[in-house]
Amino acid sequence: MTSSPTRLWFLDWVRILAFFVLIAYHVGMYYVTWDWHVKSPFASHTIEPLMLLSSPWRLGLLFLVSGVASSLMLARTGTGRFLRQRSARLLLPLIFGMLVIVPPQAYFEVVEKVAYQGGYGDFMQLYLGRYHGFCRGTDCLIMPTWNHLWFVAYLWVYTLLLGALVMALGPRFDRLAARIGALLTGWKIIVLPVAVLAIARMALLSRFPTTHALVDDWFNHATYLFLFLLGAMLARTPQFWPRLEALRWHGLGMAAAGWAALTIYYAFPDDLVSAQVQIPLMHAQRIVYCLFAWSAIVAVLGFAHRHLNRDSVNRRYLAQAVFPVYVVHQTLIVVMAHAIKPAKLAPPVEGLVLIALTVCLSFAVADIVRRSRVLGPLFGIHPGTRTSNCAVAGASTQPTPATM
Repeated sequence: MTSSPTRLWFLDWVRILAFFVLIAYHVGMYYVTWDWHVKSPFASHTIEPLMLLSSPWRLGLLFLVSGVASSLMLARTGTGRFLRQRSARLLLPLIFGMLVIVPPQAYFEVVEKVAYQGGYGDFMQLYLGRYHGFCRGTDCLIMPTWNHLWFVAYLWVYTLLLGALVMALGPRFDRLAARIGALLTGWKIIVLPVAVLAIARMALLSRFPTTHALVDDWFNHATYLFLFLLGAMLARTPQFWPRLEALRWHGLGMAAAGWAALTIYYAFPDDLVSAQVQIPLMHAQRIVYCLFAWSAIVAVLGFAHRHLNRDSVNRRYLAQAVFPVYVVHQTLIVVMAHAIKPAKLAPPVEGLVLIALTVCLSFAVADIVRRSRVLGPLFGIHPGTRTSNCAVAGASTQPTPATM
């Protein structure tokens, strides 16, 4: 039988820490060979193995945690109110972000990639006019764009699907959640989710590579929607989470082995592998990738349940601030990276400077918007969710689910 949903404090801490990792990851994107909005003249393969430490699992973890938070909110408020609240808290920041926060990223991208000479005002006319002429060969910048805010768009769509699913199933949703919670015990906690993720990766990745464009991103939907709905189910089965604590070291070990295997795979020259071996090796790599991703999620959640399952003043502040930080952080990185490029700082020093400035300025923005009734909703903070003076003082308050 499903227990009544309760607040899972450790998941708030996971969400908070994941967004700090995101800042470091997006600074790292400036220095690797993978395509990004602006690039360092020192970009190389050097830190790509370090980027691989989080890239397979970070977003999947966030979607799973978002599914848990959404499910808890839905259970408390009812479907209609839940959908209205979530739409307001996600769509307003998404639209505002696309019109105000994201355009500087696109501007500096075309300045660096296609040597655009116009001013920002001229660029904004093109941006809002849906100009599609900024191209390198067949690669054209689509405007307006949501860039890193694609996560918000996907989360809103998944929220609607969850609400529709709960309305359609009614009490059967809890019964289904209870069955899934009862099924995921012991070795099946690792094997079953990995099997689903690996089937999706092998069947869809080559046909539907990542676009973050929502309408044609079927591989990512198969992965992220599965994890979001899995989180929504597990939110109704609180007895599941201690099982992850028991598996935390196993998950960490498998994740470490998976990272090592993938690092070797990506570094191996293609011409040293025969054509007959390449396809089976690619499928094996995709299974290892999913094993690494899910094992890392199990390890993170297990250690967090062990050590971070508690409330505090810091948690209440950070849980509210992290969404505005997410909204502005990538624009700050792109703008600052472009601005300080002429200083020609050594990459390790420049990277630390970018991380420090991004964290400080992002939280400065978060502190400003959380005090403003006008700006707050544009960054996902509504008047009813602001931390009260009682909460800051440490008194008991009614908890509210995480924004993301």
